[in-house]
Amino acid sequence: MTPAIQQHSASELFAHALRFENRADPYPVYEQLLRQPVVRMADGSWLATGHREIGLLLRDPRISADRLNPQLQPVRKSLLMEDPPRHDQLRQAVARHFVPRIMGMRDHIDALVTGLLDAHTTERPGQLDVVGDLAYPLPVTVICELLGVPREDERLFGALARRLTRGLDPVDTQSEKEIRELQETRAELAEYLEGLIARHRADGGGDLLAGLMNDQAPDGPMDAIDLRVTLGLLLIAGHETTVNLIANGTLALLRHPDLLTRLRNDPGLATPLVEEVLRHDPPVQMSGRSTLADIDIAGTTVPKGSRIRLLLAAGNRDPRRFADPSRFLPDRADNAHLGFGGGIHYCIGATLARAEAQIALTVLARRLVSPRLVADPPPYRENAILRGPEQLPVAFERLLPDPRGK
Repeated sequence: MTPAIQQHSASELFAHALRFENRADPYPVYEQLLRQPVVRMADGSWLATGHREIGLLLRDPRISADRLNPQLQPVRKSLLMEDPPRHDQLRQAVARHFVPRIMGMRDHIDALVTGLLDAHTTERPGQLDVVGDLAYPLPVTVICELLGVPREDERLFGALARRLTRGLDPVDTQSEKEIRELQETRAELAEYLEGLIARHRADGGGDLLAGLMNDQAPDGPMDAIDLRVTLGLLLIAGHETTVNLIANGTLALLRHPDLLTRLRNDPGLATPLVEEVLRHDPPVQMSGRSTLADIDIAGTTVPKGSRIRLLLAAGNRDPRRFADPSRFLPDRADNAHLGFGGGIHYCIGATLARAEAQIALTVLARRLVSPRLVADPPPYRENAILRGPEQLPVAFERLLPDPRGK
């Protein structure tokens, strides 16, 4: 039996994990929190860390995805924070137009990765920022193409999205200045999206935005507000998590040179390798829910109306579910990680994110000669929930041209 942790110690540990100085490696703190898979915090909220418990909660209809303060003025929410039946209506509309468009994109993604690296190809020793030169521009370009964002607007959109992701972190970790700037950024993004929608109404087109605008669902197409909120979600969620997935995968490869060699010789390793990145160092560390009824779980009762954080990254290293959970093992069998969440809110872009990461890591392994990390750990972003490197400088002896002649 592992000793239980008390409310105050759990709150202190969780606060410690959120501190920026622990951003590079919060996992030792998560290991301590795993001693009690569900625990009440000092502020009355709850924290779930166990793999089994998080999985059950993600699939429990008595759990609500709406984490907004009920005292706030009602606002239109994205499908990420909606419950059935409204969640199902929005998700089905997105799936009808998003999923068909991402099928068959692997060759195009490969060409984008190749083009991004071609700009840095050299026979001499050099350095590459994997975040700024590849992991960030790749998914931004892909999601902007899918949604019909003009190429000249990609930089503007990217800057807005980067600022907005800070708003996903707990409010008590943000300064008043950051909160004020987030409100201004949200207004700026809303204005941009309204303009984008207006241009599409005038010009039409065959992209995802046009599909959502003309959706023939029984309830009719989305109204202007739902369209803007959904578009904002897809634009931000459609690339921010993938940036971290590619960066964290590169970190894992360079920390395990044997795996880099294996991937160079066997591109098929990319599939289980990305799944292990999603388990071992997931781009989304946690999610939030609220309870619609009393829920008995892990020997305790979480009362109706409680806020509960699901610490996905801790569940992914739960020794009750995974043998030797701290080791990075792409050959791990039955890798049922929580990297994309679970239940009805399972990440709708998981297929696209997997493809982008698999291709990016495979091409890096094929073309980088003797790569090494310039700094380990690298500098990290401020974000605690969407956790990943701010920069990932990698030195190399050569960056080979594409051997396939593309």
